[in-house]
Amino acid sequence: MGRWIRRACLALYAAVVAAPLYFLLVSTLKEPSAFFTKPLSWPKPMTLANIRGLFESQPMWAYFLNSVTVTLGTVLLTLLLGSLIAYASVRWGGRAGKWIAGLFTLGLIVPSQVNMLPLYSLVRSLGWSDRLWGLVLVSAALLLPITVFMLSSFMQGLHRELLEAGSIDGCGEWRLYASIAMPLSKPAVASVTAFLFVMSWNDLLMPMLLLGSRDNLTLPLALMQFRGEYVTNYTMLLAGVALASLPMVVLFVFLQRFFVAGMTAGAVKG
Repeated sequence: MGRWIRRACLALYAAVVAAPLYFLLVSTLKEPSAFFTKPLSWPKPMTLANIRGLFESQPMWAYFLNSVTVTLGTVLLTLLLGSLIAYASVRWGGRAGKWIAGLFTLGLIVPSQVNMLPLYSLVRSLGWSDRLWGLVLVSAALLLPITVFMLSSFMQGLHRELLEAGSIDGCGEWRLYASIAMPLSKPAVASVTAFLFVMSWNDLLMPMLLLGSRDNLTLPLALMQFRGEYVTNYTMLLAGVALASLPMVVLFVFLQRFFVAGMTAGAVKG
């Protein structure tokens, strides 16, 4: 009886997850008139006009490249700084390590929306507004606290004997970080990478706040152009959402084995 209940719960969960994906797929391949008359039916006939119109009406490849640039820059910079800070907090240990970890943990208390006005004023005074690299720096700063928290929590479980053995063999701190700490933290790094990628790729608030010119739009901002005050092109908008979701799907497929390793890490002792 318990097995059937679990299977029923899993089936219900799968249906809840699959329903919006089905709606996104059929809306992308459906004519605008059929979207309003039969929103949940399978598209008959199927059409790629929404995808073609997406690229014909807007320079979507340029916006896609902007999103890739901002996302990769944010992820790489945040991972580099976050891993170094997490390693330092774990390596030093004691009161100094707790102070470092606690300082960045305080950054999780204040939501980024509260800092919008002073942040905008600071970025504008520094001349970083409407610059992709300025958005990268701001996004990395906002995501750094959660990155330090996640990586330091994982690195605290590393065997200190390995680091001490590396020190005895003559490894400096950079060598210990690059050759021991980071390879052993692959599951955590993969999970954090996926989290940072999703947060940066889907971010709408910071690009809307810091980017102004049409040439620097990211994908979330570009998709907002299909939503008008009186008329919204839902089929083309959903086609853009489907295409914007593909990089995240590919990322999770490639990092899936690291997620499993991260979930099972520490489950078996000895």
